Amino acid sequence: MKSLLLEEYGKLAIADLPRPNPGELEVLVRVAACGICGSDVHGYDGSSGRRIPPLVMGHEASGIVEAVGADVKDYRPGDRVTFDSTVYCGQCIYCRRGEVNLCDNRQVIGVSCADYRRNGAFAEFIVVPERILYRLPAKMSFPEAAMLEATSVALHAVKVSGVKKGDTAAILSETQSRQLNVQLAELALLRLGARPFHVVLPTPRNPYSVPVRSTGASTAIGKLAPVVSALGQAGFVVDCTLEGLMHAPETPDILKAGARIMVISNEHPEALERMRPDPALEGQVRSAARMLRVRSSSAR
Repeated sequence: MKSLLLEEYGKLAIADLPRPNPGELEVLVRVAACGICGSDVHGYDGSSGRRIPPLVMGHEASGIVEAVGADVKDYRPGDRVTFDSTVYCGQCIYCRRGEVNLCDNRQVIGVSCADYRRNGAFAEFIVVPERILYRLPAKMSFPEAAMLEATSVALHAVKVSGVKKGDTAAILSETQSRQLNVQLAELALLRLGARPFHVVLPTPRNPYSVPVRSTGASTAIGKLAPVVSALGQAGFVVDCTLEGLMHAPETPDILKAGARIMVISNEHPEALERMRPDPALEGQVRSAARMLRVRSSSAR
């Protein structure tokens, strides 16, 4: 099968690789569409350390079931599907509680690191466990379906955040690169009856203001004074980039008393340490709202 192979950092090539065979509880999917995640870009240049060549990357995909293993019950050839990027074991205590993102044995499709190597969906075919498959509605296109993994992150973050009707919520981002999460977070917050507004933070990589498309929420562009003022108004903060908060000076001190923070990102140890409330502020600033992924091994 034809595959896009990361032969070495900074070098991709079309390669002919053996077509994988599904195991007893696995499904062979003919890939119809696959997105390029930011983590794939960082894997390409070697900066993430989680795409050790040679590797077929890609984890945001959709396609058609080509073949199924002997014990697969719910899918058959011809089914239109997408799948989770996380391959969880289904047996550990976290999986049994439904917290599959914390699985002790979890792997991520299209990732290679010191612990494992699992080729991804930049290929004609991919094998995945039946348990991570999702059947697609008939009217959903394959390119749209390939975006489901990415779009679900922001929607789930708002769902588990505890935000309520009438809450004022600041959505933080650095540049237009986070527009998908920003716009979905806005829509989800509006549907809950919250009052969202968007703050573009200046950072060393993005020191200037960048106009951003909005779904209708008000926008505070990233000059320092407006950022401080905006955060001081918000009872809830949706952070779409940890680098933004990491570089915002004394972020916990400028948040509204009792403010909550939801982080939509892979973790960054330095930023998380900054967001721990000082003991003197405990009870006033609660900066430990749930993260979707809380282990370094769980990064994309």
